[in-house]
Formats: sequence, C-alpha cells, structure tokens
Amino acid sequence: MTPLLEVRNLSKFYGARIGCADVSFNLYPGEVLGIVGESGSGKSTLLNCLAGHQPPDTGEVIFDTRVEGPRDTVRMSEPERRMLGRTDWAFVHQNPRDGLRMRISAGGNVGERLMAVGARHYGQIRDAAEDWLTRVEIDTGRMDDRPSAFSGGMQQRLQIARNLVTGPRLVFMDEPTGGLDVSVQARLLDLLRGLVRRMGLSAVIVTHDLAVVRLLADRLMVMKDGHVVETGLTDQVLDDPQHAYTQLLVSSVLQV
Repeated sequence: MTPLLEVRNLSKFYGARIGCADVSFNLYPGEVLGIVGESGSGKSTLLNCLAGHQPPDTGEVIFDTRVEGPRDTVRMSEPERRMLGRTDWAFVHQNPRDGLRMRISAGGNVGERLMAVGARHYGQIRDAAEDWLTRVEIDTGRMDDRPSAFSGGMQQRLQIARNLVTGPRLVFMDEPTGGLDVSVQARLLDLLRGLVRRMGLSAVIVTHDLAVVRLLADRLMVMKDGHVVETGLTDQVLDDPQHAYTQLLVSSVLQV
C-alpha cells in the first residue's frame, strides 16, 4: 500500500535550539498517528512543519495527491499548498478561535470553506452546513449564531465541522481537547473517534494527554528534545514502554 504521507529526515532548528531533528515515518490511509511528549519536546514544531505552517530546514513531506500522486509539499508553491489545505488537508487548532471566523455565523463558518473550493449554490451550501452542524451535535437552530455565543466545547465542534465539510483525507490536530473540562473532553473525543472511523480519515494528533492517544491513535510516536525516542502500536507502547522517558511519561499518569 502506498503511504498517504511519507516524512523523510525532517528537521527544524531555531538557531542552536532543536525544534525537531531527523524525523521520519509513514502514515497510511485511514491510520491515526499520535505524537506525545512534554512541552518543548518538539511535537508542535513537527506538526507545524508537516502542515506547511512552518518551513523545515531539511527533509521532505511527501503526500499522495489525488491527481499527481506523491508530491513533496515542502517544495510546492504557496498557492498549491493553500489549496491542499482547503481540500485534502485540515488543521484543528487547540484554541478553536484560531480556526474560526468569529464575526460570521456558525453556518457561515462551515459554508465559507465550501465556497473556498468553488461551491456557489446558496441552498446547497446551507444544506451542507446544516448537515455538518448536526454531525458535530450542534443544534441547527444555532446556525445563524456567531461562534462567540458558543461554549468552548461547541466552538471546537464547530471548528471540526468547518474542517471536515470538504472531505479531507488527512487531518492535523494540535491538542484538540486542550483547555476543555473533563466531561466536555470525553464527549468531544467520542465524537472525533466516530468521525475518524466513519470517514476513513488519516490523522496526526499532537497531545500531552495519553488518554487521548489511547482512545484515538493506532500508532504512537514519543518525542523528547526534538527527537523521536520511541514508536510503535499505541497499546504496545503504553502498556510496555521501552525507553526510559516513555516509562516516565506513563508512570506519571498512573500516579495521578
């Protein structure tokens, strides 16, 4: 099977400080990869390099495009990368306000992404927005409300609807449940798990929360000081960690 995403020797430096160094992995269609580590481990830098938000210093990020097959997105033109971000890719921010237009309605937030890829029929756009609000458990009666009137959990669900309405094949998620109450986190995780499975999405999820990756990720990558120190099937890594740093992460959770 051809990897959907092939990452080769990806590195990013901030002067003498390592953001991430020599990261390589393959991600296959329908697979969810979790990346964990403490703050400063390099996981968010890696995610931003993968998603094209930051240029890496070295390495390749090869995506299996629908039309042209495998392409190195690092060397794509900015318009090509921007279109990829509207169609086959999606990015869910930790703070939903970073991924929403706060001054337009909930329905408008979902519809805007459709319009960005060429949709013009108002009725069809509104129907799609209504359908997606339902899928993320937002009352369609709130369609014309602005996101600022929503709770944090609802804003995050709206951001997910906005991202998934165009049917992407790869979703990047940066601490998708960060900052939410525990009960809201559980509901959102259940929603995400259902959407990922039903849509056959591939995803890369960055989090410090091992419970999140336990629930969502097929495979796990542990980072420390910009380097990948352990990788494997999620349950295998969490139940039988081999690296001392991974053992420390897992034991710290068990002691809470």
